Amino acid sequence: MDVVEAPVPESFAGPEFPTETKTVKALTLQSIKRTYDMFLSNYGQPTPLDESSQLLKASIKFRDEYAQAAHMTAPAAPGPRATVAAPPPSAAGPSRPPAAADEAAPGPSGARPESRSSLAKLIDAIPAAPAAGKKAGEAGALTVYQPPAAAAAAASGSAAEAAAAQRAIMAVINDKGGNSSAAVSRRLAAKWPRPVWHAPWKMYRVISGHLGWVRCVAVDPGNEWFATGSADRTIKIWDLASGQLKLTLTGHIEQVTGLAISNRHPYMFSCGLDKMVKCWDLEQNKVIRSYHGHLSGVYSIALHPQLDILMTGGRDSVVRVWDMRSKVQAMVLAGHDQTVCSLLAQAPDPQCISGSHDSTIRLWDLRKAKASAVLTHHKKSIRALAMHPHEFAFASASAENIKKWALPDGDFLHNMLSQQRAIINSMAINSDGVVATGGDNGSLWWWDWRSGHCYQQDETVVQPGSLESEATLYDMAFDMSGSRLITAEGDKTVKMWKEVEDVSPETHPGLPFRPPKDIKRF
Repeated sequence: MDVVEAPVPESFAGPEFPTETKTVKALTLQSIKRTYDMFLSNYGQPTPLDESSQLLKASIKFRDEYAQAAHMTAPAAPGPRATVAAPPPSAAGPSRPPAAADEAAPGPSGARPESRSSLAKLIDAIPAAPAAGKKAGEAGALTVYQPPAAAAAAASGSAAEAAAAQRAIMAVINDKGGNSSAAVSRRLAAKWPRPVWHAPWKMYRVISGHLGWVRCVAVDPGNEWFATGSADRTIKIWDLASGQLKLTLTGHIEQVTGLAISNRHPYMFSCGLDKMVKCWDLEQNKVIRSYHGHLSGVYSIALHPQLDILMTGGRDSVVRVWDMRSKVQAMVLAGHDQTVCSLLAQAPDPQCISGSHDSTIRLWDLRKAKASAVLTHHKKSIRALAMHPHEFAFASASAENIKKWALPDGDFLHNMLSQQRAIINSMAINSDGVVATGGDNGSLWWWDWRSGHCYQQDETVVQPGSLESEATLYDMAFDMSGSRLITAEGDKTVKMWKEVEDVSPETHPGLPFRPPKDIKRF
């Protein structure tokens, strides 16, 4: 079969020299020239617009945005000669204005001035809408919001009262500079949850006995006693009901910075700045195991609720996981850049949560011995973490904000609605949704967990003979019932707090609640 080649126009033909001698550059230039010649006629010109599609687009946009206010007449323009302005174009197309408007409109013929822009001409050419006699409320159409008086007047058919209501609506728009939507939209209520009312708290007991800062506190799972660790290198056991000293344990050679009491064994674990982690047998009241491995001071400690493992974090920037019985270091969770100062442990994944001075929170997968998520929302060091007793969520406290997170993925929920403006060293949550946070300036704030509203602000008072700079809350913990709060403070005392009795929302409403206007994403 013979193939007949079509003749090539002269404008597309390249230089007349043999193909074998053409270089790559020559072939490229020949291709570019052919492309240029092909599109030379309309090069640089915009694509012509389709008038029908533009008309359809303008009509849809006009009906969506202005159909519900198209019947409203614009106010008269101020000036020595008041004229009645023509109404905005309705969906019925370029309808003629009323006779009164024709008489008062400027121009020789009294008609509306011709539109000049292409968009205005498209709006004038919008096709007709349903008949004017059809009610606006039919077929699920949106209606303009009117005050009760205007609605009643419209229902009764009184034209004079309806006109007066219309003038009142336009007066509102004029007062707001013509940009108010109050006349055509109903104000929506805030969707932020209202705070649950909580009774205010008060201090009812001050316990003294330590000779240094009280750095940590832990409550017995049986709710009979609690333990405190201090900078005087001792651990003291106190009766929870009476506040009497029951026992003093010595063994650390530096400040005791963390305590954890097991709910499965008669053991208590402590850590300190002497790089030591100790296991205390509470039946014999002595140390039975020591866990060696930290390279610097240990700041935080946490017990797994179901497994015989212990987690500690310190100044060496790692979280060490220990076998409770054999004293073997099971794994080292590395990833933080600075001191690990707060730890949480729980049965479901993530089984370990750590906060650090590097302003990050890490959720650890103990099966893989690595972080499953790194939360970088905070800008300052995270010195306090607290797990909610019932919800699968936790809170973190930093100098700039307190944040709520959802587990297991660490999804950010929201910030608390106020800023304590202090370095927050401690935080605790009870089963009633009360969150307590303590700062280094002695501030003790009480929050509602659900809404993030701070409903009470207190300040601790140092004991006589102490400096004002020692009004610091280093640690705090609720008892097992959640009705009492124990705070460890820098004035060498332990203070106990409880809810005020015989109060109501009417007598003690708390601080006013203001829902947030802008919700931050981080």
